[in-house]
Amino acid sequence: MHRLQPLCSSLPLQGYNTGVNNVAREINILLAGVGGQGVILMSELLGKAAIVDGLRVRGSEVLGMAVRGGSVTSIIRLGDDVHGPLIPQGKCHILLALEPSEALRHVSYLSSAGLAILNTTPIVPFTVSLGQSSYPRLEQILEKLNSVASKVITLDAAQIAQEAGSLLAANIVMLGALFGLELLPLKRATMKEAIEARFAPKAALVNIRAFDLGYQVCRRAVA
Repeated sequence: MHRLQPLCSSLPLQGYNTGVNNVAREINILLAGVGGQGVILMSELLGKAAIVDGLRVRGSEVLGMAVRGGSVTSIIRLGDDVHGPLIPQGKCHILLALEPSEALRHVSYLSSAGLAILNTTPIVPFTVSLGQSSYPRLEQILEKLNSVASKVITLDAAQIAQEAGSLLAANIVMLGALFGLELLPLKRATMKEAIEARFAPKAALVNIRAFDLGYQVCRRAVA
């Protein structure tokens, strides 16, 4: 039996509007994390699922010293009105952050009607232990996100991934949480098919479990 509710919290989503209309003319998603968290894999899976479901997709990636745990950003833009690969600042509908400080780094991209989904597990850079930099407190990060975004949802993706069977599946937990909001014009079944196609059978089972747990966590949070 999974204890899901304590792992995820949010402000109520009743009546929530990201600024995305029902026909999905434009949906801007920014994925942010650090090297090794699987940000690029997430964007690849989202892009493939969107194509299968007949959506127009544009995107771009920024890799900053990813091998050494540097910042990694991927942009996914969906919809008929999307033409360029980049999101203008203040026009991001959904910020999906796998690492807290990376959410803070990209908060300026969020629309005032936008939504942030935050994995609360930090990856503190080695420069902090060397005394060359400082790491912001989670409370400071959440305060800033809440001052910009319409809604902020938090979850411990690492803990949920361990429940699923592998800490490496935290990025797939976050994908599940994204779908748990039920704001995207993508079929959950299509996303799961993309995950199954990407991994070997045994790993696919773990990742599908991680996706389902992330989905359930956010469904409970927004109910």
